[in-house]
Amino acid sequence: MNNNQQPLAERMRPKTLKDYVGQQHLVGKGNVLYKAIETGNCPSIIFWGPPGVGKTTLARIIANALALQFFQLSAISSGVKEVRAVIDTSKKLGKALLFIDEIHRFNKAQQDSLLGAVEAGIITLIGATTENPSFEVISALLSRCQVYTLKPLSKSDLLALLNKSKKEDVQLSKLNINIKEHEALLRLSGGDARRLLNVFELVIQSIEAEEKVITNDLVMEMAQQKMALYDKTGEQHYDIISAFIKSIRGSDPNAAVYYLARMIAGGEDPKFIARRLVIHASEDIGNANPNALVLANAAFDAVNKIGYPEARIMLSQATIYLATSAKSNASYMAIDNAIDLVNKTGDLPVPLALRNAPTKLMKDLAYGKDYQYAHNYEGNFVEFEFLPDSIKGTTFFEPGNNAREAEMRKRLKQKWKENYGY
Repeated sequence: MNNNQQPLAERMRPKTLKDYVGQQHLVGKGNVLYKAIETGNCPSIIFWGPPGVGKTTLARIIANALALQFFQLSAISSGVKEVRAVIDTSKKLGKALLFIDEIHRFNKAQQDSLLGAVEAGIITLIGATTENPSFEVISALLSRCQVYTLKPLSKSDLLALLNKSKKEDVQLSKLNINIKEHEALLRLSGGDARRLLNVFELVIQSIEAEEKVITNDLVMEMAQQKMALYDKTGEQHYDIISAFIKSIRGSDPNAAVYYLARMIAGGEDPKFIARRLVIHASEDIGNANPNALVLANAAFDAVNKIGYPEARIMLSQATIYLATSAKSNASYMAIDNAIDLVNKTGDLPVPLALRNAPTKLMKDLAYGKDYQYAHNYEGNFVEFEFLPDSIKGTTFFEPGNNAREAEMRKRLKQKWKENYGY
């Protein structure tokens, strides 16, 4: 793409630390990343911070400073195959820098695929994440990386970017631009430098007069007419849905409906929102209120049939119901705990008593022998060991602290006595 056709944010992307705005606690003279770049001794890194604060740019600057080939992958659209391709190329080059955006979206297997190359120094890894890496990045990878927190850009940082672009951009520097008021620009940017510059450019392009006078009213008018304030394919898409789900999980119906409105106003696919509600109903509510899944599924079905604008009402009803419901992640944790043990222990043999015996040979081998049919016993229950011998007595399901699951705990304790510690 010709430089003149690129968005302003891309045209203004700095190539050296001298032009980089913000994060002085890391890149200011004498600070940790400044020293690492200056000495050419830069470790693998995880950058943790909100969108638009310079994570990608800083990774590119480091690659340039270290004279390393720069490879960029997005965890949203890439997997192990793409990672291995970069590692193979890096081996041929001697070393390269691999930047992975949204690294928290890589699953364990995908993150595992990076370990050997990072350990051997084949790649310098820089991962960017908006989520706490302590929860989202596996410990083995974290131990091989330095984690640096990038802070939201300050008002002075954002104003510096505006003035810098006005003076130095090859296109804007030719224009007569008068930033009379800047509050609306800063507010719409949400602290995101990329968004700030692209909004700024859009507003300038809308002014036909020779003097481009920027006022708050003009910025808001352009925002309402032309700007997509909600980017359905970019980082904000994931930030808003994350805030939406966390508000429901946190039992705040007001915040949940606000973020729902943000998505609706931005034209988000109603089926995407409805799918997230169905997932949330099991992940964060589960058996604390089984009706949550029923209602969420009904809302998903209704949204499919109705569509916007009426679908907003079903989405709102389901959102408020889930936000105000009792919460439990016990079912979610139970399956993850079970999968984790399966991954560690492999294919353990199923107890003979539980095996099906459709043939005489299987019966002769004691398949199904000694199985005790629960309905033949009082209360439709018999204390019988169903797990493989080597993991017998393991507890995966821990009932939550809510009325329904407290009843489950009581029932399980009565039946299983102390076998599972209920």
